[in-house]
Amino acid sequence: MSAHHSIELAAARPDFAAIAAWIPQGASVLDLGCGDGSLLRYLKETRHVRGYGVEISDENIVACIRNDVNVIQGDLDSGLSGFESNAFDYVLLSQTLQATRHTEALVQEMLRVGREGIVSFPNFGHWKARLQVLRGHMPVSDELPYQWYDTPNVHLCTLRDFENFCADLHVQILDRRVMTNGGGVKLLPNLLGSMAVYRFRRAG
Repeated sequence: MSAHHSIELAAARPDFAAIAAWIPQGASVLDLGCGDGSLLRYLKETRHVRGYGVEISDENIVACIRNDVNVIQGDLDSGLSGFESNAFDYVLLSQTLQATRHTEALVQEMLRVGREGIVSFPNFGHWKARLQVLRGHMPVSDELPYQWYDTPNVHLCTLRDFENFCADLHVQILDRRVMTNGGGVKLLPNLLGSMAVYRFRRAG
């Protein structure tokens, strides 16, 4: 991957740059639901990470191999029993949280397998989503591009929902980045942010 391509990728997926900012050089990483391997390849280029992706789609497995990414085929909803405890520095779940069926169990497994977890997800509390619901429609946006009848998303949430979820699981949030159109959002993030990235670990 060229430096120019890395810049283009970070612009297209601003959560990639936010995730990379939290990961030190040479860290070990497990990327869950890694898609075509773009995030892992980006982290290899910018942070020289070591690690693996987990992906269920045959097509994406082939794309990962083309991207020179180590990938294991597996279903996240079946758990991470194939990985030893504390095997990785960071376990990532980028734009996949909302598509998982057993979210609580998966987050707990992330923090068994890794020292810290990082997730990114679209914020269902964004004002545009709220407005579409008020108008009687399920939201469709850049971050939520699917129609209600063909969406893979099963557990949409707001920033406040995710933070309450972490508190219930005794998960300590270490950092948060909220964005809209790639720019950071500080004021009223649950209303004005369209995407969120969280870094967390086991409390205590």
